[in-house]
Amino acid sequence: MTDRRRFIATAGEVVAGAAAANVQAHNVIAQPKIHWRMSTAWTAALDVYQGAGERLAKVVEEMSGGRFKIDVFPAGQIMEAFDCFDAASQGKIEAFHAAGLFWDAKEPAAQWFTTVPFGMDPEGMAAWFYQGDGLKLWEESYAPFNLVPRPGNQAGPEMAGWFRKKITTMADYKGLKMRIPGLGGKVVARAGATVITLPASEIYGALERGVIVTSEYLGPHDDMILGLHRTARYYYHPGWHQPGTTTEFVFNQKAYEALPVDLRRTLDQAAAAVQLYGLTDFHIRNAIALERLNTEFKGKVEVLPLPTSVLRDLRKLSTEVVREESEKTPMARKVHASFTRFQALVGPWDHVAEGAYHRLVAT
Repeated sequence: MTDRRRFIATAGEVVAGAAAANVQAHNVIAQPKIHWRMSTAWTAALDVYQGAGERLAKVVEEMSGGRFKIDVFPAGQIMEAFDCFDAASQGKIEAFHAAGLFWDAKEPAAQWFTTVPFGMDPEGMAAWFYQGDGLKLWEESYAPFNLVPRPGNQAGPEMAGWFRKKITTMADYKGLKMRIPGLGGKVVARAGATVITLPASEIYGALERGVIVTSEYLGPHDDMILGLHRTARYYYHPGWHQPGTTTEFVFNQKAYEALPVDLRRTLDQAAAAVQLYGLTDFHIRNAIALERLNTEFKGKVEVLPLPTSVLRDLRKLSTEVVREESEKTPMARKVHASFTRFQALVGPWDHVAEGAYHRLVAT
């Protein structure tokens, strides 16, 4: 059985695996200890994203009985946010936590493993990774860089961003200087905006200096941590550009393969546990933050839906942009084909089950 298949087969057995690891710890305490360093793309203030790496390290250390320790560093501490990919690829660090959409210049296919505009929700993304061939293709995409990826935190659906003027038609995107990365950023650029990719730590300063005039980041919880609610009045939804955001835990291939088999399984199981925990963590924190926006900041912030006509036009542009991006490399073409087939398979069930529920029950 390959490491990938073993990971998939055991991803749902984290609790049992942890118990077994703790029992075995008494028998392996004399074995050599392993010490890794992980850098992240997140500022320390982003407690859920940065906390995901710290949670991974904690679970790994506990499950291994202290044999395997990972030191986790926020962006800017040992390297800048977007330097972690090359550092891990070159073996300067053993691991990083970031998002594939940051690495489109290295391999366009990487963007699909974070999210796709008008693509699948978190459940669909997870199903593609574990029940489809998403994870296999992710590993294939990163192999030339000496890296082994695993799904990280899932953030759930996002918001569409903070705007100083209302969005009523597609023309309102023209001339905007906006922070929005990934495939969604390319769509907004096609709509006439000037798109800039910035790490979280630089967004507020860029807004103050006028480098950008609008931004999206994630959901209410993280956006409020970054102070975005103090920069614009209109907060739009849905997050059409990132409906199923999934981050990544990525390991240097040589370091990963040098781990004893049981520690490789421990690391994989810990990543799967953090993936689920992150989704639930974001869900409750975003709910609390949205309530704050609607109460404490009533009259200062308006939470609004994007007009249907704007979403329709964005979807048309998205289809064009995603298709063009998929033609840039053979790997991107393969990943796009897999993603599209899987979304076509699960989409009708999502519509019948969850769509109907939210339309008829949850309103």
